[in-house]
Amino acid sequence: MAEQDLRVVVLGAGMAGILAGIKLLERGYRDVTLYEKADRVGGTWRENTYPGLTCDVPSHHYTYSFERNPDWTRHLPPGAEIQDYFERTTAKYGLFDLIRFNEEASRAEFRDGRWHLGFKSGREDVADVLIAATGVLHKPRFPDIRGADSFNGQLFHSARWDHSVSLEGKRIGVIGNGSTGVQIISALAGKAAKLEHYQRTAQWIMPVENGYFSEEERAAFRAAMSNPAKMEEMLNTEEYMAGVERYTQAITDMESEGAREMADYCLANLENSVTDPELREQLRPDHAPLCKRLIFSPDYYQAIQHPQCALVTAGIECIEPEGIRTRDGVLHELDIIVFATGFHADCFMRPMTITGRNGADLEDLWKNRPLAYLAISMPDFPNLFMLNGPSGPVGNFSLIDIAENQWVYIEQLLDRIRSGECPELAPTREALDTYEAARVEAAKKTVWFQGGCVSWYLDKDGVPSSWPWNYNRFVELMRKPDWAAYDLPEPVATNT
Repeated sequence: MAEQDLRVVVLGAGMAGILAGIKLLERGYRDVTLYEKADRVGGTWRENTYPGLTCDVPSHHYTYSFERNPDWTRHLPPGAEIQDYFERTTAKYGLFDLIRFNEEASRAEFRDGRWHLGFKSGREDVADVLIAATGVLHKPRFPDIRGADSFNGQLFHSARWDHSVSLEGKRIGVIGNGSTGVQIISALAGKAAKLEHYQRTAQWIMPVENGYFSEEERAAFRAAMSNPAKMEEMLNTEEYMAGVERYTQAITDMESEGAREMADYCLANLENSVTDPELREQLRPDHAPLCKRLIFSPDYYQAIQHPQCALVTAGIECIEPEGIRTRDGVLHELDIIVFATGFHADCFMRPMTITGRNGADLEDLWKNRPLAYLAISMPDFPNLFMLNGPSGPVGNFSLIDIAENQWVYIEQLLDRIRSGECPELAPTREALDTYEAARVEAAKKTVWFQGGCVSWYLDKDGVPSSWPWNYNRFVELMRKPDWAAYDLPEPVATNT
């Protein structure tokens, strides 16, 4: 069959969208457009600019495998450096000419064998293949707290940080104690006149070092760029992957050596870092480590013990013009309130209206929870492939690594479409149902389900929505599609 000249549209120009664009160009696709709802690339690293923003994946493992960055300044990469890395990479690989900024897709309909797209601006487009690289955490979650509109000071979400607001000498309240809240407290301790951290549920914190790379170390990385073997040695990949395996072991088996080891580290961190017995008990979680997304921090326990910091556990009654009133009746007078309250993790492509083959509605498919076969594709939505889609590995993994593995799989799907062999390619409903049943059964054996906590990993039925198996199983499944899971056309009969 003659190779098809496919029109490919990528939604999103964050980490995964940039990856898709680069890989499509490498494979010779020339009719490619990336649509980005904002005015810059970067995704979550563009949206989040709060003080202390840091990735919890080691710097040299939070890069594309084909585009290493020898110039990280810290062992854990600062947000601004990550954003700069994505902007540089976009320019280096010639993607800016393919990106249409300030274009947010509002609908996509599959008809006559192609995807017909509509955008909020009024623009329309048509594609043979649609790649959804819309991200997981992109719609901020605002808490429903009575009186928030009455506050006389400055109030904003951590993902919408207002840098025009001076923090010097201010009384600041931070609501939410996931990774974001912890990083903000660590960054602002000692810089604000008063800093209060409002904690609903105590979190386990894994100690981690975040030192600076010396100029000699950066020079060594630069020198190793042209020597793959030397680069692998410097990346210490074997030790890093052992840590990944330990982490997934701890998630999937609460009685495993990995689970006990990580629990011991977290417990020792709490016991050895917090001197005040009362504060230590307030910071002691009532659930198993890793039940929630594990927090890595070199200095939160030190920050929360700063004389100008306070942990508030009384619970929030309401927000008043002068500050936050807690359920014990105390009014905490504040100048600034920050919602470090996370994101709606079940959005993915939402709020787009997506209509598949024969009028299939994505909201019908996702009425109980977002679903996708191997986190990538869905029945009746042919030629629509997701990066970091529903049930994909999330948490303390490098999502760059996850997306690269997914692209190995997606590229093989694209080859079938491009060859003309499968003009419309989607998994069968049976394949999705079988995968989802196995995933849910496995998810109920993980620490996310059995660990005794409520987290953003859980769907509305309390079932963990993430990948419930180990990392190696994921990599193996991404190597090659199981074509029996796909709705392939019947072979053309020939006379002999």
